Amino acid sequence: MQLTLEFGGGLELLCESVKVHNVNVDLPKGADKLTMRYLLSWVRTDLIKERPEMFMKGESVRPGVLVLVNDCDWELTGQLDTTLEEKDVVVFISTLHGG
Repeated sequence: MQLTLEFGGGLELLCESVKVHNVNVDLPKGADKLTMRYLLSWVRTDLIKERPEMFMKGESVRPGVLVLVNDCDWELTGQLDTTLEEKDVVVFISTLHGG
C-alpha cells in the first residue's frame, strides 16, 4: 500500500533528516487492512535509523507526538485501530522542544 509519511518538529532527525517519505507498506500476513498499529511497528523497524525510543513508547507514539491521518487528528479516528487506505498521508509532529 502506497503511503506518504511526513515527520516534523525534530522527528525527521530520526530518519536521516528526511521529512517526507513515500513508502510502500505490505499488508501484514493474513490481514485484509492496514492499521496504524502495524504502520508504527513498520516505521520503527524499517524507517527510523536511530533512537526509536524518541518516537515510540510501547506500541504507540510517545506522549507529545501529534499524529494526523489525512489532516485529521488520529484521536478522532481510532488511534492505533485507525484503518489506512491507499495514498493516505500520515504526519508525525513532535510538540516537545527544549528551551
